[in-house]
Amino acid sequence: MPDINHLNDLVVQVRRDILRQVHKVNSGHPGGSLGCTEFFVALYQEILERNPSFNMDGKGEDLFFLSNGHISPVFYSVLARSGYFPVDELNTFRLLNTRLQGHPTTHEGLPGIRIASGSLGQGISASIGAAQTKKLNNDTHLIYTLCGDGELQEGQNWEAIMYAAGNHIDNLIVTVDYNKQQIDGSTDTVLPLGNLRAKFEAFDWEVIDIENGNDLEAIFSGMKLAKEKTGNGKPICVLLHTVMGNGVDFMMHTNAWHGKAPNDEQLENALAQNPETLGDY
Repeated sequence: MPDINHLNDLVVQVRRDILRQVHKVNSGHPGGSLGCTEFFVALYQEILERNPSFNMDGKGEDLFFLSNGHISPVFYSVLARSGYFPVDELNTFRLLNTRLQGHPTTHEGLPGIRIASGSLGQGISASIGAAQTKKLNNDTHLIYTLCGDGELQEGQNWEAIMYAAGNHIDNLIVTVDYNKQQIDGSTDTVLPLGNLRAKFEAFDWEVIDIENGNDLEAIFSGMKLAKEKTGNGKPICVLLHTVMGNGVDFMMHTNAWHGKAPNDEQLENALAQNPETLGDY
């Protein structure tokens, strides 16, 4: 069984990493990163069957693709704290000529990054290709993807969603960060998504809701069910209901912190709500 207390400590430390990264350069995306912290910790600490020695070909292990690449602060923090590169490299976030760019890139060879994901709407397509490659190689491991709910307003997603079901890509688990917020406001205000469950089901996907996407035990339970449903001819969609800015009271339930860094006073306030647990970089 996962050590929930230790993982919750790690969640708090990752929140600190996110806040400190974006504050240092006065740039980045804390809101969605904070909302997905529990998911990333659960994924990399327990769910993924991964090789800690990173190989780009990904043979013999589960693979993860981040589609909404702007939430790189949480991705970088969890990769570093899962052993892919030194934690103190987080100090280089968004600095010129470093490996930790604002959106993940591959040309600098950062361990853990398999695709560049700055342009939204492409992650599901890339993941389908990886999933089909697994099948061709008789590799029974799974492909995991995270995309944003606002990102589903990009049409390419729905071509990919139709393709995955039509070609029975059943080794694919796509998780949607369902926080109902995006850069310009709520998703209902910008472009309503309607009933996402009904939409995915109409495209012949299996759909699982994780109602509290900021609770580790709920994530473990939901993702276990998702994994159990693979191999049955249908791709899997997990609707992960999260709170943007989770863990920092003045950042929660609003799109205001989608792409804005805290000032000195706000950083101090946010860090006080998340006391150091495992050591800052």
